[in-house]
Amino acid sequence: MNYLYHLYMEFLSKYGIPELFGNITFYIIPFCIVAAALLIVVLGLVLIERKLLGWLTQRKGPNRVGFWGLLQTLADAFKLLIKENITPSKADRFLFNLAPILVFIPVMTVLGIIPYCAEFTFVNTSTNVILYLILVAFPVLSLFLGGWASNNKYSLIGAVRGIAQVLSYEVPITFVVLSVVTLASSMNMTGIILAQYSRYGIFGWFGIPCIIGFVIMFICVLAELNRCPFDLPEAESELICGYNTEYSGMRFALFYLSEYALLFANAIFLSIMFLGGYLSPFGAYLSHLILGDSSLASVIVYFEQVFWLILKACLIIFVIIWIRATLPRLASFDLLKFSWAVLLPLSIFNLFFTVVYKFVTGGALCGLS
Repeated sequence: MNYLYHLYMEFLSKYGIPELFGNITFYIIPFCIVAAALLIVVLGLVLIERKLLGWLTQRKGPNRVGFWGLLQTLADAFKLLIKENITPSKADRFLFNLAPILVFIPVMTVLGIIPYCAEFTFVNTSTNVILYLILVAFPVLSLFLGGWASNNKYSLIGAVRGIAQVLSYEVPITFVVLSVVTLASSMNMTGIILAQYSRYGIFGWFGIPCIIGFVIMFICVLAELNRCPFDLPEAESELICGYNTEYSGMRFALFYLSEYALLFANAIFLSIMFLGGYLSPFGAYLSHLILGDSSLASVIVYFEQVFWLILKACLIIFVIIWIRATLPRLASFDLLKFSWAVLLPLSIFNLFFTVVYKFVTGGALCGLS
């Protein structure tokens, strides 16, 4: 973000604003941008999922509130805002109220780690891949905390299901991430993206030599997000909701806000790890091809990078929604067995294959870098 930092400081100095003000606000502005974008993304994702599910299952979906049902999600959000927040009399009041907040905070942090373009990375550390995995796994502890603090057996069972599910599918994810780190020789997301650069575009992406890892990680992301067919902690066909049975109002909404925000973040993470992140699939950015090396192209290219990253994430989200409309829910035993008996051995094999591939090719992807 050095380029943006210097631009921002030059802009402030033009109007005689102190440098101290710029140093403070420069890190607040990206956070506010991410927070505002998060709310818009979540509202959009809920509406798009409802529309797609309606289309895929031959139903109408939201179509009454606003044109084409566009205001339905806003109406639902307003309903949750004005609903009463009820706390059970025998619940642990402090932990019960703390759990939704602890779910939401890691999500906001995760969205600040992601490199949206070459010059917009809020937190850019040498090992931000590990930091991302830690923060993504953290909300499940909050779900367990909420289920236990509710003093409800159904909530506790749903929370235990969530813990078992996430722990089972975290292990294969670890091996897959190690295989990508091996290919990129970096644990930094920006480094992983740049390692996938090729003049042949898509043929340099890690999704080609590491296709097994991509499929494994995609399945594990579904399980971590409690998405169908792995949505046992909050099964729709049951009479109770799961870990958040006792929650209402905005505390209930925070759980789902976090879930959809993580859906968006994990889709971007998959794009970064296997689909080149913000890199163009053509090997060169369209802004440079059309505008050449002009100063305008050097600015527009950042918006193009964000476009490619979001487009790849949207394609992944579409497939996730498609799966929800298509596949039935797994039984609890089959879900855990599938992870330990199928995905874990495959992820270890994928890591072994990646190490051999890296050794044989010397790190050059298909000789096309």
